[in-house]
Amino acid sequence: MRVPAARSLFTALALAVAPLFEPLSVFAQSAARPAPPPAAGSLTRLLETELARFPARTGVYVKHLTTGEEAVVRADDAFSSASVIKLTILVRAFQLVDEGKLNLAERVEIGRADLRDGSGVLQYHDLGQTPTIKDLLTEMVITSDNVATDQLLTRVGGVDSLNAWLVRAGFPHLSMVARGHVYRRKILALVNPAFDALSAEETTGLQYAQQGDPLFQLYAPLFTGERARWVDMVRDPANKKILADGRARLPVVDRAYWLGDMTPRETGRLLEAIERGTIASPASTALMRTMLRRQQAGARRIPHYLDVPVAHKTGDSPVIANDVGMVYARSGTVIIAFFANGVTTQIGEAEDLIGALARRIVEYFDGAPAAPARPPAP
Repeated sequence: MRVPAARSLFTALALAVAPLFEPLSVFAQSAARPAPPPAAGSLTRLLETELARFPARTGVYVKHLTTGEEAVVRADDAFSSASVIKLTILVRAFQLVDEGKLNLAERVEIGRADLRDGSGVLQYHDLGQTPTIKDLLTEMVITSDNVATDQLLTRVGGVDSLNAWLVRAGFPHLSMVARGHVYRRKILALVNPAFDALSAEETTGLQYAQQGDPLFQLYAPLFTGERARWVDMVRDPANKKILADGRARLPVVDRAYWLGDMTPRETGRLLEAIERGTIASPASTALMRTMLRRQQAGARRIPHYLDVPVAHKTGDSPVIANDVGMVYARSGTVIIAFFANGVTTQIGEAEDLIGALARRIVEYFDGAPAAPARPPAP
């Protein structure tokens, strides 16, 4: 069959111009493909290099709040928080202050049943002390006080209420696993399953007993008769070794023994909300920042080699060295959320490495300091 002249002419023209449109066709196809992920920035590469040498499982989130530049390494991994989780109690408590449901001036009487071993100073004061809610918040931050933490956790509604608020607030990857005395009780149960039914007060008493702390004398009346052997049990050298191993290992490898579960990225977001004043009233967030600036622990971590102010909160165990906070660099505020779980060297050495890393981060944003001038040759 013959092809009409017009159709033949159209076909000829199409064949003639098709090569001219091939580059456009290729361009359209390439534009439709997903773009390759961007190469890691220089700060991310620096962090990756430094953390590859770190003697622990690590994750870090960094953000410069003025420029918006971020750098992350394993920032979405879950880490055992240790006391960094206390930041969530701090924020929630101040929200309740803003709502008129908590009064910073309210005084709380501390009795024997309220004492908690571990970090903090309130356990060493006379029974009957009456710190204010503001005092408790301050001590929870600056000395990571466990007495203060447990009192405040009760006042924000307990573990479940705190976690439900975190989800509502947009922080689903921050959660408190259990109160401090709960995972201590679980560790004590390694040497006697009956210990898993201890009250908070009994747990604290046995903790003091196995540590050889004179505060145990307050609790001696709880451990008479058959219970006297419980004291001997936790003081037995073989059992003390089991307990020490449990404290060093389980709060890292088994989530059931964690105090909190946090990712560096969401921890950084929480810190940013405190710094920008978006998560509570201006007065409350300003007071949070003041408390974090007064931190008494972790001087060898983020602040170690810095000559600029730092507001931060640490988290510790025999093999955990976490530190998170705001660095008030000359170029603007820098958020650093650093987690190190399962430290295999001396904690002091790990702290120095954190300090050195923080210095590298600040130098990246502010510029490395000029080398000191050499003295003239004699």
